[in-house]
Amino acid sequence: MTEFLSPGSAATATTVDPHAPVVVLALETSTEYCSVALLIVPAACAGLPPFGVATIPPGVRAYVRHQRTGAASSTQLLPDVQAVFAEAQLPLAACSVVAFGAGPGAFTGLRTATGVAQGLAFGLGLPVVPVGTLMACAEAARAANPSADCVLAALDARMDEAYWALYEWQSGAALGWHTLHDDALSAPQMLSAPARPFVLAGNAALAFGARLPATEHAASVADSALPHALPLAVLGWRAWRAGLAVPASQAAPRYVRDKVAQTTEERAAARIEAAAAGAEPEPNAVSDTAALR
Repeated sequence: MTEFLSPGSAATATTVDPHAPVVVLALETSTEYCSVALLIVPAACAGLPPFGVATIPPGVRAYVRHQRTGAASSTQLLPDVQAVFAEAQLPLAACSVVAFGAGPGAFTGLRTATGVAQGLAFGLGLPVVPVGTLMACAEAARAANPSADCVLAALDARMDEAYWALYEWQSGAALGWHTLHDDALSAPQMLSAPARPFVLAGNAALAFGARLPATEHAASVADSALPHALPLAVLGWRAWRAGLAVPASQAAPRYVRDKVAQTTEERAAARIEAAAAGAEPEPNAVSDTAALR
């Protein structure tokens, strides 16, 4: 059973100063990028309506490290954590909660973010917030286009499949987003596009081209709205404020894909289908997961 922690509480008996800022550390390594963000929300801003990346109010500070590291994310993550705290001139002990991208995404990357988040939270006596990477894509899409009230987030899952979820912006919702369709894994042509106008976020449109019918039905395509620590930090702050943080012991990815590799026959069939559609075949992929969605 999931145990939620109220805002200002921690996984251990820690005294919290109600006048101190909320300091959210966000870790995102579900793709080939190593992404770290530190969001510092003063106590005076605690009662503000949910703000987004593009509407961060005066007084709220954000520090970000985001770089393409590939397989080196596991060695780059902690140095980047130290860098954002140094830039903010804060000790690590000032952190209030650790948010992390829990999936879907590359298995190794998910385990890296989850493990580091859990280790830091255990060491500091803090709660964690697992955040879905698809919701982070929706948040990034809305940052670029504030009128994006309905977002279909879709990411290339390799193995000729896509991860996707559908969200509707609701300012009164705890996270700002209402989930219309939970995280799913489908062939690109099987994605369910809504009847209403929507923004297609994520890299699936680039990956699948004409094999993704949702692209031609979208009002706009935000292919640069990808998993990133800053939108994740904003979502983590909203979750913290809503009492949705959990103890560090519950930091874990939840699997969307159980099968982690294609057979030789499946790879050959995928190449034939991709060639017929005029697209490049995708290499084999690994398993991944999802969380707060």
